[in-house]
Amino acid sequence: MKKIARDDERVVALTAAMPGGTKLDLFAKEFPDRMIDVGIAEQHATTMAAGLATQGLKPVFAVYSTFLQRGYDQVVHDVCRQNLNVMFAIDRAGLVGADGETHQGVFDISYLRHIPNMTILSAKDENELQHMIYTAVNYDDGPIAVRYPRGNGYGIQMDEQLKKLPIGKWDVLKSGSDMSILTFGTMVPVAMEAAVKLEKEGIHVEVVNAMSLKPMDEVMLHELAIKNKPIITLEEAALQGGFGSAVLEFFHENKYHAVVVDRMGIPDKFIEHGSVSKLLEEIGLTSEQVVRRVEQIVPRKKQRA
Repeated sequence: MKKIARDDERVVALTAAMPGGTKLDLFAKEFPDRMIDVGIAEQHATTMAAGLATQGLKPVFAVYSTFLQRGYDQVVHDVCRQNLNVMFAIDRAGLVGADGETHQGVFDISYLRHIPNMTILSAKDENELQHMIYTAVNYDDGPIAVRYPRGNGYGIQMDEQLKKLPIGKWDVLKSGSDMSILTFGTMVPVAMEAAVKLEKEGIHVEVVNAMSLKPMDEVMLHELAIKNKPIITLEEAALQGGFGSAVLEFFHENKYHAVVVDRMGIPDKFIEHGSVSKLLEEIGLTSEQVVRRVEQIVPRKKQRA
């Protein structure tokens, strides 16, 4: 954000009493006049961001997934209905570990993706995230949300030059002829690990980074339907109304009724406090459980020694 704001004077950051949690306190040190803390009032922050956008500024509201729920009405009426260029930086998207049960950020896809004019992106790592933030700040076609998890990233190499990412396009991270796993964010490493394990059994799984949740990559979805490979959607988010539901809706609306789609994600219950690794194991979102799910759908083809 600081790098972007140095080159773009329109950028203004907002927080609802979470400058430390969102790390916007670091932004405020360099740009004290372009950082607004409205206090514990997510509704007001959302409406204020809408007002700033009407004046040609680029407001970025950094907010925990679970707290944005408080501003839902304002997201609908003040931002999306007017199709304003507000960016929502959705922190703590997914399971949050030590932050506790109330902070599990598992509902934001479900409560945002059905709102007209909303665009939703989700980054698989910190390098993709910095490009995604740059893309979102420079997006001029309405509101846009960028999701990212709690944590410090994976320690991967960061590109020096920021670039715009194509919205509505997905990346094939690994090719495979037997099945496709459509996933994003924190579940990308889980899918890749499962695919490597399955390769040893002779099961070749394609892994797709579906980083644009809305709009989806409809070209790729049409291609997958025509190939008629089984599909697993994998998300660290609520299954009800989530990404997997969006994929099912696409195939239904386009009359691809023969496509097999299996969904893996957060079940219909509140997730209690616990370490992320333990919770993922309990709700069935580990690479081992992905392997077992694939094996239930695709026959084992153990290669001879």
